[in-house]
Amino acid sequence: MRALPATLRTLPDSLRLPRSPRLPVLLTVLAFLAGVGYRLGLMLFDAPPTNSDEATMGLAALHISRGQEFPVWFYGQSYMGTLEAWLAAPLFAVAGPSTFVLRLPTLAMYALFVLLIWRLTLRLTGDHWFALLVVGLLALGSDRIVKNQLIAGGGYPEMNVAGAALALLAYDLAVGRPGRRLPRATAWGLLAGLMVWVDPLVLPYVAGTGLVLIAFGWRELRGRAGGLLTLGALVGAAPLLVDSLVTSRNPLTAVLTASGAEQPAGWLDRLYGGLVLGPALGMGFCDPGRCAGWQLWWAVALPVLLAAATLTAWHTLRHPLTSPTPAGTATAASGAAGPGAAAGGGAAARVGAAVTLALVGAAVATIAAYTVSSAAGRTPVESSRYLSCLLISVPVLLWPVWRATRRRRLPTGVAADHRLTRQLAAAVRVAAVLVLTAALGTAIVATAGAVGRVPAVHADEGRHTALVAALREQGVRHVYGTYWTCNRLTFASGEDVICAVVDDELRPGHDRYRPYRTAVHAAVGAAWVAPDGSPLAARLDQRLDSLDRFTVDGWHVYLPHG
Repeated sequence: MRALPATLRTLPDSLRLPRSPRLPVLLTVLAFLAGVGYRLGLMLFDAPPTNSDEATMGLAALHISRGQEFPVWFYGQSYMGTLEAWLAAPLFAVAGPSTFVLRLPTLAMYALFVLLIWRLTLRLTGDHWFALLVVGLLALGSDRIVKNQLIAGGGYPEMNVAGAALALLAYDLAVGRPGRRLPRATAWGLLAGLMVWVDPLVLPYVAGTGLVLIAFGWRELRGRAGGLLTLGALVGAAPLLVDSLVTSRNPLTAVLTASGAEQPAGWLDRLYGGLVLGPALGMGFCDPGRCAGWQLWWAVALPVLLAAATLTAWHTLRHPLTSPTPAGTATAASGAAGPGAAAGGGAAARVGAAVTLALVGAAVATIAAYTVSSAAGRTPVESSRYLSCLLISVPVLLWPVWRATRRRRLPTGVAADHRLTRQLAAAVRVAAVLVLTAALGTAIVATAGAVGRVPAVHADEGRHTALVAALREQGVRHVYGTYWTCNRLTFASGEDVICAVVDDELRPGHDRYRPYRTAVHAAVGAAWVAPDGSPLAARLDQRLDSLDRFTVDGWHVYLPHG
C-alpha cells in the first residue's frame, strides 16, 4: 500500500478524512433489507393475525376511498386519529380492500423508522458499527413487536417513525445544521401536531424533543422558524381541533377515561406488569403471548441502562469539551449559521447529550404512565403494546454499553499498574458484552417464536376466507356475531356481509360503526355466526329448534327456519 503524502501525515486528527465505513454500511443495508423482507414475508402469509380492531381501520379506509365517510377518530370513540386509514384509502381505490394492502403503509413506516433511527444513531455517536448493531436489533421482531409495527389498529406503527423523526429534526435544528432550517422547523411542528391527533402515547417524546428545541434554539424560534413550527403543529392537529370545536368534545377527557388509571388493579400487579413483564414484552424479548423467567432479564438491565445513559449524557452536558465528539457532528455544526455554530464540536456534544436525556426521560415517562394504569396490572401481556415507543430510545440505552465493550484503556488519571482497577475495567467490559449478547440472543429466540406461529396463523386466515365464501354462496348478507367476529367479517367481505355485535347472551354488544346494527336489525332472516367452541355457539346450540346450523371449518353459521 502506498504511503500517505507527508503533508497528509502531518495533519491533525480533526482534519483527517475518516476511514471508509463501507463495510458496516453494507452490512447495515443487508440488515435493513432483512428486517423489511422478514415483515413482508409475514404479511404474505397473513401474519401477524388480523382482528376486528384492524378491520375497523380497514373499513374506515374503505369508506374514505369511496367518499362515503371521512372519519377523524377510530370508529366508536373520540380519540386515536385515523391516519392509517387515510394513508391506505388511495391504495384501496387502486388495488381494492384487503388486509395486505392495508398494511403496506405500516410496512413503509417501519422501513422509514429504521432508516431514521440509523441516521439518529450516527448523529449522536458517529459509530457506524454501533449503528449496525441498532439496525440489526430492530430488524428482528418478536410477536409483540411485529404486531405493533404492522397491524393497522390505530397509532402504533406511526408513533415510532414520528418519534425518531422528531428527535432527528430536533438534533439538527438545535446543533445548527445548515440548510433547510425553516422546512425542518415546519416538519417538526407538523409531526408533533399529527401525533397529538393520532395517539397520546408518543407525547413524552414530543415533549422531550420540544424541550431540546427550546433550550438550544429559543432565539431562532422567536422568528420565522417558530411561526412556521406553530403553523405546522396547528395543521397536524387540525382534525382534532376542528372536531373539538364542532362537537364541543374534549378529547383529553376521552383519553383519560380510556387509560383506566382508576379501575381496580392491585399495585403489586401494576408494578410487576409495568416494570418487569411489560418492558420485556414491549421491547421484543419474549415469546408469543408469554415471557419465560429467563427472558425477564431485561427488567433488571433496563433501570441500569437508563441510569448509565443519564449519567453519561449529564457528564457530557456539563463537560462537553472533555467528552468524545461524535464523528461528523463537529463538521456539521462548524459551518452552521444557527445556534451552537460558534462552539463547533462542543455544541454538538451538548446537543447530543440533551437529545439523549430527552429520549431517556421520555422512556421513563412512558414506563411510569403505563405502570400507574390499570392495564399494567390487569392485562400486561396484551397492553404491553403501550410501551412500543421505547424502541425509539434503544440507541441511547445501548450506547454506554457499546462504549464499555470498546474501551481498551483505563480512565484518565488511573495508574496503569493498579491491579484492582484493571480487574474492575475488565469486569465491566465482560458485563457489557453479556448485555449486548443477551439482547441480540433473546430477540432472536423471540423472533423464532413469532416465525413458528406463522403456519397456524395462515391456516386460521384460510378458515376465515372459507367462511366468507360460504356465506356468499348461501346468500347470507346480514349476521350477528361477537365483537371479534363482526368487523373482521365485514371488512373481509368488502361489506358484502354486514355484521352486528352481540354478547354471549345474545344481547346487543359494542358496534363501533352504528349503521351496521341498523342494517342488520332491519334485515329479514339475519343469521348468526359463532366460532366453534365459543360460548356464543353453545348458547345458539340451545336454540336449534328454531335455527338451522351449517359448519365451516372452525365456524358455525345459524340460519332461521324458513
